[in-house]
Amino acid sequence: MKIALVAEQASQLTPSRGRTAPCGGPAHGLVPLAGALAGLGHDVTVYARRDAGSQPSRSSMVPGVTLERLPAGPAAVLPPDEVLAHMSAFSGQLAKRWNRKTPDIVHAHYWTSGLAALAATRDVSVPVVQTFHTLGVSERRSAAARDAAGLDRRIKMEALIARSVRAVLASSSGEQEDLTRLGVPRRSVAVVPYGVDTSQFLPEGPVARRSSKPRLLAVDPLDSPDSVAGIIRAFAEVPGCELVIAGGPARADLAGHPLYKQLMALAASLGVDRRVVFVGQVSQARMPALLRSADLLVHTALYEPFGMTPLEAMACGTPVLATAGGAHEDKVVDGATGVLVRPGRPAALAARIRHLLATPMLLQGYGIAAADRARSRYSWDRIGRETLAVYERSLPGGRLGAGLADDLEADGFRVAA
Repeated sequence: MKIALVAEQASQLTPSRGRTAPCGGPAHGLVPLAGALAGLGHDVTVYARRDAGSQPSRSSMVPGVTLERLPAGPAAVLPPDEVLAHMSAFSGQLAKRWNRKTPDIVHAHYWTSGLAALAATRDVSVPVVQTFHTLGVSERRSAAARDAAGLDRRIKMEALIARSVRAVLASSSGEQEDLTRLGVPRRSVAVVPYGVDTSQFLPEGPVARRSSKPRLLAVDPLDSPDSVAGIIRAFAEVPGCELVIAGGPARADLAGHPLYKQLMALAASLGVDRRVVFVGQVSQARMPALLRSADLLVHTALYEPFGMTPLEAMACGTPVLATAGGAHEDKVVDGATGVLVRPGRPAALAARIRHLLATPMLLQGYGIAAADRARSRYSWDRIGRETLAVYERSLPGGRLGAGLADDLEADGFRVAA
């Protein structure tokens, strides 16, 4: 099968990510997915907007996967709210290539790529499937986005795209529910989660240096105080252990970070500042060792479309205590591979942590079950096979629906000549 994967910008496809947590982005998982599909014997090409002048137009991303960088707008990385203006030119570049050499399936990543892919397939009979990665309705519910007018337009477009493509791949059952509330037929939505590199994130391997005290680990980008502040408040009621917080800027730059100062002040006011350690940004290569060093990952982010850090911890055999909701509810089996708690209750969170640390055999059992679930359910080989099953159900090809074409043209979106 000739598979075309469509991303917004080439910078999203950098395989080695220097990482601030939580990881992710519009095209998170596209590189390992492409590699998994190629490993299953398929011809995979990734198309992305060129966003740096020094980039070659064509290169190999990973074995068996070709990356084509297409000129569309400035050769610079653009913020999300500026990408849409260049998707018409991007779709024109896609159309030129697909009219000459038509793929069997097109898989668009993020909503703007979906617009470009649908417009580019008007004149060829190719089915389009869509992965949104994040939905506007989810961001509005979590107050993750401030541009209300832009968000309303995005939500409208996401609904139109989802009803016009052959199938939508949702990353969680929660996202599937959001899509059905937008009017997308449930039969056209398949839950295909993000995978994890089980050759890198696994129980065996180096372990980061630690003290003899039980270790709690939190991973957060330090762009909002809410999640980490709640963990610190709960931690203050758990004696005899340490809390390591990873993410944010590099460790050398933490002292100048305003949120770090705010959180350390909170820890000092609660008398636990000597037991809280911020380690700053952690590279992809170092993350498995850090995860293995923890007795428990505490993850209380309210808006978590990717759910990658809990999944990576599970793959390393580290049990997870997470807030119920979002992708967590699919990944963490409450009472089997970890624990799910209701948000906004530091006292209840502290009580669950104390109970878990006081029963190390239970923690060990959770860790063994978590690693087994991550390996059996979330390996990229399995995710690749599930994605292929959606592709196969989407054949033979379809065309852009007239309703969406009319709506796009009414909004000024046309295929560039």
